[in-house]
Amino acid sequence: MDRRYWLLVIVLALLAAGGQLLFWLTRERPGPETFAGPPRSDYTLTDFTMNALDAAGQRTFQVSGPRLSRRGDDGSIFVTTPDYLLVDGSGHPWRGTSDAAWVNQDGSLIKLQGHVEMHRAATGAGRPVDVVTRDLTTWPKDKKMETAAPATITQPGSILSGVGMRGDLNTKTLELLSDVHSTLQPKHPTRAAAKK
Repeated sequence: MDRRYWLLVIVLALLAAGGQLLFWLTRERPGPETFAGPPRSDYTLTDFTMNALDAAGQRTFQVSGPRLSRRGDDGSIFVTTPDYLLVDGSGHPWRGTSDAAWVNQDGSLIKLQGHVEMHRAATGAGRPVDVVTRDLTTWPKDKKMETAAPATITQPGSILSGVGMRGDLNTKTLELLSDVHSTLQPKHPTRAAAKK
């Protein structure tokens, strides 16, 4: 009986050691050092204005605001409540605001986040234009923009609204993609209405 007891103890010890070894070999290993929390900024600016230029030295956009944070890992920029200026193909400015903005490292992509408003003042032959939407993605060097959100385009005498919008500022074209509604307003009151 003494021999069976020690044999049973040795078998149980080997099973326990084997189970521990199996657990250790199959455990989930932590990856490389992980960072918990928001990315740290490489630097921050307050009350700033930044101009981005293309290869020819022409301004493609300008952004200003109360706070800018640059991420060191990918060079992207986050802006709180920005005021921005985009330039169309004829050099006319489109001014606007949004709740926040993200700009990639080389300034070729801007994501205007939250509520977005844009305005182009009247130009020689062009009428003023107001655009209101959400989450607008722009490519300032290509002078293009798009959103999948509802959008409203207002010009004197007309209001267009729809879901989804694409714009090409080179050709001064704004296109609503679906569920488009139009409201046309007369430019001048009719003579009969004026007589009353």
